Amino acid sequence: MGKNVLALGGINVDYVIHTERLPKLGESIFGSQFAMNCGGKASNQAVAVAKQGCHTKMFGAVGTDMAGDMAIRNMESNGIDCGAVLRTDAPTGAAVITVCGGDNHIILDVGANDLVTPEQIRLHEELFEWADAVVMQYEIPIESVIEAAKLAKKNSCFVILNPAPVKEVPSELYGFVDLVIPNEFEASLITGIEVTDRTTAAKAIERLIEMGCKNALITMGKQGCAYCYDERIEFADARLVKAVDSTAAGDSFIGGLCSKLCEGKTLPEAVTYATAVAAITVSRKGASVSIPTCDEVNELYFK
Repeated sequence: MGKNVLALGGINVDYVIHTERLPKLGESIFGSQFAMNCGGKASNQAVAVAKQGCHTKMFGAVGTDMAGDMAIRNMESNGIDCGAVLRTDAPTGAAVITVCGGDNHIILDVGANDLVTPEQIRLHEELFEWADAVVMQYEIPIESVIEAAKLAKKNSCFVILNPAPVKEVPSELYGFVDLVIPNEFEASLITGIEVTDRTTAAKAIERLIEMGCKNALITMGKQGCAYCYDERIEFADARLVKAVDSTAAGDSFIGGLCSKLCEGKTLPEAVTYATAVAAITVSRKGASVSIPTCDEVNELYFK
């Protein structure tokens, strides 16, 4: 597989505030460290892939507002080709994030992301002809995700699906997916199996494959991840670091994983690298800005 990666999906600006505890209903509390960060799952994953040395293009939509300009500048500064990103009259997608105790609580307004329609996907088939791998999520309309998955397989792309935020989807989608990567909460909702440990993760992976996905990997935060390789369920530990902000942890893992698969590494080798990318990401504040470059990852973990 080559190193041309198309990231398709949500582009947001994150409005982040830190608190010592979450407010009760009707209560106002003080926060600190307010920041505006560039985010959105597809945008974060595009940045993660690009920072690991892949040729990366982004397909999504932003507004003509200040937030849209900010999002485009951020991606382009990381070497991402944004020539196919649509500029619309709708506001740029927004994520309001409260960070408490190293965990994040997120509310989304999809905004311009909702305008990435199946018709727009079809008008940009040249992106799928160019790509070796396509990374997708659920921050654009589901019918657009399905159309993109079909075009990706038509053009022999390796399809990675991050099924987040979880939605009801037609079962046909899974048949176009080479690797589905939910976290434990998403896997629980999709499969009906509550994922709490390695045993339940293994059962959920088997269910995901039964549902039509060619392969599955479940990230489980501090418990590491579980995945299927060579017809066996394998597990990988998370790297122990002091978590400062878990925003973009999953996105950075997916970007690191995708980059190594594009280099022809095995899934276990790609997982080892991806856990290092995610570990560095959670030790820093912010979304895409917290994602390390391949040089940083190699310097810290693979010298």
